Amino acid sequence: MISSAHIAAGQALGGAELFYVRLVNALQERREPVLAITSPGGLISRRLRPDVAQEHVPMRGIIDLPSRWRIEAIVRHNRPDIVQTYMGRATRLTHLDPGRHSLHVARLGGYYDVKGYRHAHAWVGNTRGICDHLIRSGLPASRIAHIGNFVDTPAANSRDVIATLRRQLDISDDALVLMAVGRFHPVKGFADLLAAFSLVGGAIRGRPLNLVIVGDGPLQETLHSYARQLGIDRRVRWAGWQLDPHSYYELADLLVCPSHHETLGNVILEAWAHCRAVLATQTVGAMELAADDSPSWTVPAQDPQALSDGIRRLLEDDALRGDLAASGRQKVDDHYSQQQIVGAYLDFYQRLTG
Repeated sequence: MISSAHIAAGQALGGAELFYVRLVNALQERREPVLAITSPGGLISRRLRPDVAQEHVPMRGIIDLPSRWRIEAIVRHNRPDIVQTYMGRATRLTHLDPGRHSLHVARLGGYYDVKGYRHAHAWVGNTRGICDHLIRSGLPASRIAHIGNFVDTPAANSRDVIATLRRQLDISDDALVLMAVGRFHPVKGFADLLAAFSLVGGAIRGRPLNLVIVGDGPLQETLHSYARQLGIDRRVRWAGWQLDPHSYYELADLLVCPSHHETLGNVILEAWAHCRAVLATQTVGAMELAADDSPSWTVPAQDPQALSDGIRRLLEDDALRGDLAASGRQKVDDHYSQQQIVGAYLDFYQRLTG
């Protein structure tokens, strides 16, 4: 067995942090020796299984020398075979002598400047595009692995649970439901989604249409104001940030991902895991996931009219939505399952240490 320590900084729970939690928990479930090193008092540590060994380091910034020394001390004491870091701060604070026992693997979920990552001994990119970026930046291809993310595939809720959620959101039984999930940041394209929703109109084939948005962020008041300006505020449901959005995916007839840029697109994988059709903008992440069926479910980014046309087309075609949902679920089962992704990490660790 290969022991590993996993280091992530920060207090919030974004896509990278949630994947960290899923991977560490999955390794623990498989009885792989694993240690989690996180910031004290953060949401990450609370989501880890109670039997996961944990250490806490402040990691207040990339030049936090006491945290850097503390990480080095923890690694020396525990002697894991692999030390895997997530995102820039944790990676920059982790400096390991290549002649010592532990190997440093830096995981990247974006097209970052490799200057802050070169000191690692190996690298994981969660898309092929990121791996190509690392190779073009001069890192050795033999020590780079493309390993995607996996998402949870929970059991379906009962009809009563979904009916209760509809009532809580004041959505009629016959209404169609669009859903979007994410942080209210300009790059996520929520303003484009609101504009597109206003263009679609209030009904599809005689059925009322509601938009449910799960998330929060710095643009919250701006987006609320824009919805009122467009005259759609009575048809938009702001669900806020949800620790577990499982029921919301089941509520949706269509998941919309309107981002201007998306490196991968975890919400796409999550929707597919719930067997829900997706309409996404043509970001690098969506197009890598799309393969040959991209014309069916992607539209140009930053184009509300194209987004509106795509929403109407998919909501009017139940058969196409069903085919896309089934195809997406099959992609998750074939390429983004927990078993496959955890196995790929363990194989990479074995290759590095063998």
